[in-house]
Amino acid sequence: MTMLRREALILLGAGFAGAARAAPSGRATDFAFEHPEGGAMPLSAYAGRPILIVNTATACGYAGQLAGLQTLWTRFGDRGLTVIGVPSPDFGNQEPLDGPAIAEAARKNHGVTFPLTAKTRVKMPRAHPFYQWAAAERPSETPRWNFHKYLIARDGSLAAAFATQVEPTDPRLVSSIAATLDQA
Repeated sequence: MTMLRREALILLGAGFAGAARAAPSGRATDFAFEHPEGGAMPLSAYAGRPILIVNTATACGYAGQLAGLQTLWTRFGDRGLTVIGVPSPDFGNQEPLDGPAIAEAARKNHGVTFPLTAKTRVKMPRAHPFYQWAAAERPSETPRWNFHKYLIARDGSLAAAFATQVEPTDPRLVSSIAATLDQA
């Protein structure tokens, strides 16, 4: 698919997503997710901080990564890192729960205390606008399964992407987080 056609499809998909979901823009902090209990969770609330955004699923074979994400949140949260879990049904419908039940299962089974959004589409063409923006920024590094990780720099740019198989405690991810934390 040509890049021009891809961009047109992204913009068209954003138009169908509704007025609350803007077309892809220049910064991650321009987007908002929904809280599991309802209401907006704007990424602008985390402006100036690195953010690790991960599409999650409580019934996935990789769900053990939730504990690793909690380790990152505990280790780097005081230095400014925000970890946000984005539960998604897109890959094998491995997120069978809804609303607050997702956060409860993640807390009970994996000790999660970092923020989780409401269940969200992350796979094109019906992806949430944040994921459309990330796909436009890094077309070859889009989620292909649960637990794909996007690292957002302090300035709201997409600093790095890590595939499902990269564990949260992998030195490549940890060093990328450390580097974004050290940026002024």
